[in-house]
Formats: sequence, structure tokens, C-alpha cells
Amino acid sequence: MSSSVILSAPTASPSTSASVSETAQTSAADLSEPAPSHEAVSAAESSSISSTLPVEWTPNSRRVGLIAFKRGMTTFFLSDGTCVPATLLQVASNQISAHIGLDPAKDGTPANAYTALQVAAVDAKAHTVTAQIKGHLRKADIGPKKVIKEFKITKDAVVPLGAYLSAHHFVPGQHIDVTATTRGKGFQGPMKRHGFKGLRASHGVSISHRSHGSTGQHQDPGRVFPGKKMAGRMGGNHVATVHNLQVLRVDDRTGTILVKGNVPGPDGATVSLRDAIRALVGKAANAYKSGRLLDGSLATGKESQDVYLPGDIQKLPFPAATRDVAQHWPAVVEIGSKAP
Repeated sequence: MSSSVILSAPTASPSTSASVSETAQTSAADLSEPAPSHEAVSAAESSSISSTLPVEWTPNSRRVGLIAFKRGMTTFFLSDGTCVPATLLQVASNQISAHIGLDPAKDGTPANAYTALQVAAVDAKAHTVTAQIKGHLRKADIGPKKVIKEFKITKDAVVPLGAYLSAHHFVPGQHIDVTATTRGKGFQGPMKRHGFKGLRASHGVSISHRSHGSTGQHQDPGRVFPGKKMAGRMGGNHVATVHNLQVLRVDDRTGTILVKGNVPGPDGATVSLRDAIRALVGKAANAYKSGRLLDGSLATGKESQDVYLPGDIQKLPFPAATRDVAQHWPAVVEIGSKAP
């Protein structure tokens, strides 16, 4: 069971959460100016802070993701007093370490070419990183890092090498996919590992109530087929993805992101975060391709691209929320309406 985590800002009671949301009502025009770091604004209002970014998001755009630590689980009170379980994730000094499939000297990259950004995270001591990795990161003017991951993007979502990514990259109210290695549970039986029903609990079974039963046939084929579901080691060697986790709160002071629900892996594990492929990316792309808006009405072609963002999200930081851009935004942003 994950340990509880106490947030730096008070969200321990419905009244506290409601008061934070009420005192954070600022206009969209004010969000473009520096705001005190202790203020929190609602998701619908805070999403417009990315309007100063030079490139606009489109339904076919694919942004880079983030690498974070799983810090533990806690509870979060929505503005209506509803208490929901949440997981605290901490962004671990993410920097862009490489461009893949993108040649700055040539603008002739094929439209169907694989393009991606490589992200390096978790600062490390020099003697703990191999010379090959240090040489690779040196090309982007980055110090030693422990974790390097690759995120597929579109050509319009390129971020400069060496740029720091902020926790504001994800907007409260949007959905993200979280990928991590599952928690190891050791050697387990077939009932826990595969969900088998087990044998009879009363008559006809002698001290083998939780066994899996027969595992093979007779003399022909005379062996157990590979992949047979049996007892064995469970977890710790499988990369799992939990889809459509809603972002509840972002705190750029500590680099933390609070998401609704559970996340794979133990506390302290590194996880990968990116825009939800189903609830955000795929939903917007499918609606745009069909010529309809998210509410089912026909598109006229004159709408803003942001109308394809689901929920109360008005804008996404695009191509990314870097540290230099996010320093003028409110430090704490949380969702202001009831999560679906």
C-alpha cells in the first residue's frame, strides 16, 4: 500500500479546497502577467496562460512527454467537496537531449518520417554515468542524467535542445497516460497471478484448493505448451500503461503533478507521462478528420483549433511548457470543477 503524501498547499478538507478555488478567480488577461507564486487558479482559467506561446496546437499535433517520480498516494478534495484518490508525481529535471528524425540543416523531412524527442531526466553524479552517455548528453550541453526516454512527436512540436520542461506542460483537467514498470509481487499462485477460480473448497479435493489443475495432455504431445498459465513470478518485469488519468493539480514550485487514480510501480519509481492517446489525442484527431466538433455538430472550417480540446481545456502549452515560458505563469494551478 502506498504511503500518504502531504502536499505543500492545503487540500486536506472540502472547505480548504473551496476557499483556494474561490480566491483564485483571475481573468484571462491577468494570466499573461507574472502572478504571485502562492496563488492557485482554476483549470479553465489557467489553460489560457499558454496563449503567449508562438506555435498553436492542432488536433493532429503530438507533444513531447515528461519523466517523473512516483511519490505516493493521497486524497484530493474537489471544489464541490468530493474526495477522490490521487497519486503525486514529481517531474525530475527534464531536458531535451536529442532530436530524432529532425535535421535542422535540412527542412526536407518526409511527412511520414518518424520524428521524436529524447528526454533526459534525474540529475546524477558524473562517476555514476558511463562515458558514452555523458558524451551523448554533452552534445546538447546537458550534464549527467540517469534516465533517458524517447517520445514520438509531430514536426510542429519540436523543442530546442537543452530546454528544461516544466510541470506546467500538463494542464489541470486534461487526461494523460502514465507508463511504468509494475510493482514486483514475487512468486504467486495461479489464482492471484491469473485470476483462476481454484478447485472445490469442500469435497473431493485434498489440500490443493488453490492449485491450477491439469497443465497438459497425455503421451501425445507429452509436454506442456509454452505460455501455459501457471504459478510463477508476478510483476516487476512488465511495463504497464494506465490510460486517461485526469490531472488535478500542478505545483511548479516543487515540480509536482497530482493525478486522479493509481499509477503502476512502487513509490520512487520513474514513470513516463504524455497526453492521453484515447481521451485527448485520438478524440481530437478523429473529430477533426470526420469534419465534426466534439459535440457532434458539423464543423464550418472557421473554428479555432482549440475547440477540439475535450472538457474545459481552452489551450495546451505548445510545443511545450519550458521553464523559461512557465516562470511567468501562476506557480500553483488546480482543477476548479468536479472531475468526471
